[in-house]
Amino acid sequence: MTIQTVATTPIEGQKPGTSGLRKKTPVFMGKHYLENFVQAIFDTVGAKGKTFVLGGDGRYFNDRAAQVILRMAAANGAARVIVGQGALLSTPAASHLIRLNKTDGGIIMSASHNPGGPNEDFGVKFNMPNGGPAPEAVTEAMFARTKTLTEYRIVESQDVDISSPGRRTLAGMVVDVVDPVTDYATLMESLFDFAAIRAMFAGGFRMSMDSMCAITGPYAVEILENRLGAPKGTVVHATPLPDFGGMHPDPNPTWAHELMAEMMGPDAPDFGAASDGDGDRNMIVGRGTYVSPSDSLAVLSANAHLAPGYAKGLAGVARSMPTSAAADRVADALGIAKFETPTGWKFFGNLLDAGRATLCGEESFGTGSDHVREKDGLWAILLWLNILAVRKESVAAILAGHWAKYGRNYYSRHDFEAIPTDKADAMVAALRSKLASLPGQVVEGMAIAAADDFAYTDPVDGSVSQKQGIRILFADGSRIVMRLSGTGTEGATLRVYLERYAPGPDGLNLDAQKALAPVIRAAHAIADIAGYTGRTAPDVVT
Repeated sequence: MTIQTVATTPIEGQKPGTSGLRKKTPVFMGKHYLENFVQAIFDTVGAKGKTFVLGGDGRYFNDRAAQVILRMAAANGAARVIVGQGALLSTPAASHLIRLNKTDGGIIMSASHNPGGPNEDFGVKFNMPNGGPAPEAVTEAMFARTKTLTEYRIVESQDVDISSPGRRTLAGMVVDVVDPVTDYATLMESLFDFAAIRAMFAGGFRMSMDSMCAITGPYAVEILENRLGAPKGTVVHATPLPDFGGMHPDPNPTWAHELMAEMMGPDAPDFGAASDGDGDRNMIVGRGTYVSPSDSLAVLSANAHLAPGYAKGLAGVARSMPTSAAADRVADALGIAKFETPTGWKFFGNLLDAGRATLCGEESFGTGSDHVREKDGLWAILLWLNILAVRKESVAAILAGHWAKYGRNYYSRHDFEAIPTDKADAMVAALRSKLASLPGQVVEGMAIAAADDFAYTDPVDGSVSQKQGIRILFADGSRIVMRLSGTGTEGATLRVYLERYAPGPDGLNLDAQKALAPVIRAAHAIADIAGYTGRTAPDVVT
């Protein structure tokens, strides 16, 4: 085996977003594309003598990319790589392995909830030694390095056998292939009351778990069916497939429509859940009852003490700025800290590391805690199961009780996808230019109290993040947030977040879209969405 130094030139556009570099799969498969970005990672973080974790969600090109990354790690002097069997690891499981083994970080191959396949999406991101996504300073350094690369290093060798657990070597580098599920499942057992959940299933409790032909299938089967005793077949679409079986592995009511139909049907199970491509997102549904991610975070925060891993209480709760304020109301009632951060899980990392927050969540179906440094779909599902097992109430009853105590934050997100970037940018620029003039105006009968472009000062390290989303705040507590998402691979996605608070006791059981109707109309009017994009309705409503 010899180390090759391959001449290359910089490739335009290799700028990581909030969750790494995501592009269409044929782009990643292009000449030098993957290799350039991986070399930029190793040049930025250093590889000599270090240990890394490697795995991905099994999407198309995952297996080939893993072999390239292993050969490049060896060529760059890495001492050891811990790789999931078959190059498979859910994102939260990879975060756990980084932390458990005290490694120098890890490379995760995933485009999260985006579709997979020969012509769909692929992604690569680097996670730090704390298990969390690389912060902006590191991703910016990687991007800068992609602009100056003239060569990359790679070992010339046959593929490493990663089909079964065991130790191999590659040009002097140790390759430890591990079962992707075992360590993660053991962690879950340490956090939750598995005995109580087992007893609930033994008593006839029924659940449907849709893994959407993505990475959580093996994890859900092992934990729910094998360890917790849920009936065989509780987990559907349990085999990870390179194209996710043609599914869009995004656990929301639009894409997890099979689960939604089942849960709203006449013979619905007691509990339904879904997870996404790489296992970090979740959707929770009760019989006839959809739980919004914002409500889920609030309910979990209010009830986390029922699980053994959180019996001592929470240090604080953190939410992304677009996420509803429902969790804030719980934090206030508990007398614990609350934090509002920009979108992107990396912003929670400092709070978790500093012990200032225990639970955190985003409206985009991501919830997690300080057990790892990523959002964690199965963790959220298991915490819900633990709460149901202890409280012995239905999902609908728990939600109703929560709203009666705290009031209800009606909430929805409207996504306008694949908008031409220039049109999306023009709309946002125009909206920014009139923020100062909005306060005092009345739209749809609601007075605008304030309008700004959200900026965040990290309370741990003092770093500042500007222009994190436009906020329009109304005097009655309603709110509109607009931002362009960085998780797509073509055009721009405009996300419009809509919120309206009902303190109760009346008005707690309306349809969310009807309750939000005036806020929705106000958002379209203020931003002139139709004028700039030609769109009058969103592509996805969650």
